[in-house]
Amino acid sequence: MNDTLLSAIRELQPELSAIRRDIHTHPEIGMEEQRTAALVAAKLREYGLSVTEGIGNTGVVATLKGRLPGQRAIGLRADMDALLINETTGLPHASVNPGKMHACGHDGHTTMLLGAAKFLSQNPDFGGTVHFIFQPAEEGRGGAVAMLKDGLFDRFPVDAVYGLHNEPGMPLGLFSTRTGPALAASDRWVVTFRGTGGHGGATPHLSTDVTVVQAQFVLALQTIVSRNIAAVDSAVISVGAIEGGAFGSTNVMPAVMRVGGTARSYLPEVRDTMERRIAELAHGIAATFGCTAEPEYFRGTTALVNHAEQTVTAVAAAGALVGEQAVDANAKPVTGGEDFAHMLEARPGAFMFMGQGAGGATSEGLHTPSYDFNDDAIPFGVGYWVSLVREEMGEAR
Repeated sequence: MNDTLLSAIRELQPELSAIRRDIHTHPEIGMEEQRTAALVAAKLREYGLSVTEGIGNTGVVATLKGRLPGQRAIGLRADMDALLINETTGLPHASVNPGKMHACGHDGHTTMLLGAAKFLSQNPDFGGTVHFIFQPAEEGRGGAVAMLKDGLFDRFPVDAVYGLHNEPGMPLGLFSTRTGPALAASDRWVVTFRGTGGHGGATPHLSTDVTVVQAQFVLALQTIVSRNIAAVDSAVISVGAIEGGAFGSTNVMPAVMRVGGTARSYLPEVRDTMERRIAELAHGIAATFGCTAEPEYFRGTTALVNHAEQTVTAVAAAGALVGEQAVDANAKPVTGGEDFAHMLEARPGAFMFMGQGAGGATSEGLHTPSYDFNDDAIPFGVGYWVSLVREEMGEAR
């Protein structure tokens, strides 16, 4: 473990913890990160970096050139947005914005990248350029795509780009990643079934019953993964919402029902199959019972695929910080989604997970109302970014 680097970074811990808790107290959802972005920009200017605001709406990019010779440029990316969740932690720094909270640790991600920017500005012993990318709207609101459409990598060219995410339950000081598909494409779907409805007690035989259609459809959905996707390929289809009828009139058969859910996959052909089969089953089952179906499939983030060369670099950087034995370079892929995937489609790079502790509040899962980022993880995240810059662009460790 690089105790020298971690000890130096821990000197920044009080300041960084205060920043993290301030961001946590004032969460903002995607494309509304006005306060967060202003705080980030102000800190970066305080550290002496060149700052550009308003990229992809509320995105911020800061640039730092090393004092050693070198032409290479890399991007380090953190996300800034919160979620629409009511916080229940009861902590002194809990959210003051009702219905919004940092339940995924983006407050920690932003803080760790700010910490890296400050440390590297004070110790620019590398050759080349680092672009610190603070992205809005990772949580399903298209922040990565918005920044790319706004010319992110044309305005700030990079040879590689890297991302980092906390992992509750993974012990502090551990890191994990993998070459190839690491996170899934994340899509959603909705099917609207239409029939005549009718009196469920007196004349059900004269009606076309969409409740039966949706029931058959939900069961048939389970055959897509088991019978249309190869057993060696991973896929998930889950129902998350069913809507129809009224409990105040349970003798009335509804004329309309909606079913919706999520679909996850790693391969483009698997994604195509799921979209096609959901529509085919909806139309076929609806027609069998004299009803109609209106299937809709909404593609979200694409699968996140780590590039081989940059994954090796990321693993080496983490290993230089915490020791090779503390880095899992062949972690299992997960079916969560992450829109950093779009940046990896535009430029080579890698995405790393870091442990943030296995006890206390840190053991609560992401996207839960009782989650809080563990401030003790901050030095490890800052240290990873610094080690990565050194691995990419010079200075002996």
